[in-house]
Formats: sequence, structure tokens, C-alpha cells
Amino acid sequence: MRPEVRRVFLAVPNVIGYARVALALAAFWCVSDARLFLPLYGLSCMLDAADGWAARRLCQCTLMGAVLDMVTDRSTTAGLLCVLCRMYPARGAVMALQVLLGLDLSSHYMHMYASLSSGAPSHKAIDARRSWLLRLYYTSRAVLFVACALNEAFFVALYALRQDALGAAWAWWTPAWTAVLVAAAPVFAFKQAMNVIQLCGAAVRLAEIDVARNWSASPKPEAGPRRK
Repeated sequence: MRPEVRRVFLAVPNVIGYARVALALAAFWCVSDARLFLPLYGLSCMLDAADGWAARRLCQCTLMGAVLDMVTDRSTTAGLLCVLCRMYPARGAVMALQVLLGLDLSSHYMHMYASLSSGAPSHKAIDARRSWLLRLYYTSRAVLFVACALNEAFFVALYALRQDALGAAWAWWTPAWTAVLVAAAPVFAFKQAMNVIQLCGAAVRLAEIDVARNWSASPKPEAGPRRK
């Protein structure tokens, strides 16, 4: 590996990203014990803000780091949703959680792919003419932080409210976690709306790229043999 490539891997924001992955793995290993899972998972999520701050502060913004950050976000949320499917086994609850998981993964993948395919410098570069709300979501650090933090808090509260995870000694936490769930619900709904908007917007951008490449839905007739 070339020294320049090694320096990218060892950039401070990327090292923070590796720590997030390690903490998430440790959290899911201890998922049956809320006393261990909650602080480990919470710390992994809080470091999400630290890697971006370090990248800007140290001028170490890298493409690898941006992708690592998004992949880690999607993977940790997906892992928690899988846990919730086991904790809320009712058919309707499982279906809702599966839809949320699919929406989260597909919207971010299509948005990232559409951004790269259109030549945008970043997936956060949103044209206000397409969606001013999505542009606000990605360009305002405060909005993005609050939306992501409370979205995770909503899922974590669902986990914490299960008595089989907390145990009888932790039952006194129930009112507090109920309050977190209720408070986070509006922001959770906003985050899902952003996922739908970016999914639809990405689909439109990809279709526009197809049109720009002279794609046609009608196949061109093949040239037949010439008659003399």
C-alpha cells in the first residue's frame, strides 16, 4: 500500500469511524443486556458528529471517510431494526420495521448513486429548485444532527421500553423512555419523509441522466436487407 493511501486510512476522522464500527459491534454482541447495549450504541452514534467535526477542523475530508460515515450509519440502524423485529414480533410491527429498513437503505443508496452519476461534488450538494426541504436537511448541520439523533433515539426508545431487555430492576426507566419516544416521534416522521423525498428525487435524476444519454424507450428498428 502506498504511503499516500495509508495516510487516508489513518486520517483522524476515519479512525473515529473505525471506533464507531467497533462500538456498534460490541453493542450488538451485548444486545440482550441493556446496561451494556445502551451506552455502547449511544457512544457509537454520538461519534457520528465527532468524525465530521474532526474532518473539517483538521482539513481531512476524504471520499473514503464520507462513504464510511454513511455506510456505518446505515449499518448500525439496520442492525437495531433487526433487533426490534425480534423484540416486536407482531406481523404488523415486523412489516413496518422492514419497510423502514428498506426505505433507509434504498433511499440513501439511490441518492448517493444519483449524485455521483450526475457529477455532483457531494451527496449533500442539493439544488434548491429540486427540493428546498432536502437542501435544508443536508446543508444545515443543526437540522441534520437533530434529525439523525432523534431518529436514532426513537428506535433506541423502542428497544429500551421492552421489559425483557431491561429487566425488572430497570422498570422505573419506562416513563423516561416513553417521554423520549413521544418527543422523538415528530422528528422521526420528518426523517422518514426526507428518505421518501430523496428516493423520489434520486429516481428523477437518474431518469434525467438516461434522457441526457439519448436513451429511448422505443427500440430502433433493425435495418433489413436491401432490395435490388
